[in-house]
This record gives sequence, C-alpha cells and structure tokens, in this order.
Amino acid sequence: MDTEPRLLQPTRLLDFTHPAIDTLVERRGWRQLPAFERIGAVYDFVRNEIAFGYNASDELPASAVLADGVGQCNTKSTLLMALMRAVGIRCRFHGFTIDKPLQKGAITGIAYALAPQRIIHSWVEVDFDGRWVNLEGFILDAPYLASLQRRFPDHRRFCGYGAATPDLSAPAVEWRGQDTYIQKDGIADDFGVLESPDAFYARHGSNLSGLKRWLYSHVIRHRMNAQVRRIRAEKW
Repeated sequence: MDTEPRLLQPTRLLDFTHPAIDTLVERRGWRQLPAFERIGAVYDFVRNEIAFGYNASDELPASAVLADGVGQCNTKSTLLMALMRAVGIRCRFHGFTIDKPLQKGAITGIAYALAPQRIIHSWVEVDFDGRWVNLEGFILDAPYLASLQRRFPDHRRFCGYGAATPDLSAPAVEWRGQDTYIQKDGIADDFGVLESPDAFYARHGSNLSGLKRWLYSHVIRHRMNAQVRRIRAEKW
C-alpha cells in the first residue's frame, strides 16, 4: 500500500480547496463520519446528485464539474477524487479506453459518428481497510439507470447507453465496501494507475481535439445531454 502523502494533495483539477467544494463538505458533515460511511456518502453524492451527462471537456477542475451538476466517467472521477481527498480518503486515478459501442443510444447521430472508436475512460481507486477498492459504479445516476432497466427488463449482459455490465438488472453500483462497476465490460486498453487526472491527461491527452473538440463543446454535447434527459424521463 502506497503511503505517500501526494494521494491526499490538491492539484489543478483536484481543486478541493475551492470555496464551493469546501462549503459542500462542511455542510454535509462528511469529515465527521467513519471511513466506510464517509466514502459511501461522497460516492452516493457523485453518483446521484451529479447527474449523468456530458461536460464541455474531460479536463475540467472538480469545482467546475460541481457547478455543472452533471458529469460522465472522467469528470465524475475528477470530482469524486477531489471530494475523497477533501475528507481525508487517499485515492488515485486509473485510466483506460472503452469501446465506442458502449455509448450507443446515449450518443446518437453525428455525435456518435464523430466519437473516437476507443474513448478515454477512468475510475477511481480508494484506500479502504488496507486495500485499493475500484469505484466506477458512480457514472450513471439512479433515475437514468432505472430507466434503462425498465426499457430492457429481460437483459442481463448489456452494452450500450453508457453501461457495459454482466447484469443490467442488478449491476454492482452500490457502495458496500467492495468494487463497484457499470462500464467495466466495455474496457479496451488499460493505461494503469496515476496519482491524479492531471498526470493522466498530460501523458495521454483527452478524447477530442481541434474542430471536433470545438463542435463537441459548443454544439454536440448539448444534444447529447438532451438525449440523456429524454432517456431518464421515459417511463417505457
């Protein structure tokens, strides 16, 4: 187990000293909770109070993700890490790519056509009870996931709409002191563990650049978020 203090430090992206993050942590009283409940409270906040959606870029600081109130795997990872470090939970960043079909349905039309075949992905590893626990199940908020379960009631193994799981009816997304996953079955490349998202993006870059990045940030992501809202609201 790595005991170096850097896994509790702020970075440009993990800006947990920002007033908005500090106020949130104080108001919720998370620092006063035992470790299991502390991790669970932060995890549940990021999973359900930050709705699944698409931000302007992957490389946003945690305070900007909090202000957006939505996030996808990479931006939610940044916010989760910042909040974990703010409450004294050591954590690190694990980078991957996922296969493009995992996003089909949540991303449609030109947005899907422009997306790279392999999309940058991440999860967060937290130090709990003397071991590293993988947290990925926070990506899809509960209402969005419930909508998928209503639409695909007979599916167990499932890939699409932002999920890749062996059992859509009961994915391992609840914090119980064990690994949580919702997109793990879609992983293509494993880039390993780094101490921060900053270090990962400096080494591997992000999903889009140039004109594609501009179109995504200013036009396409708003259509993607509208599609996600439609899926979340459907009663099927």
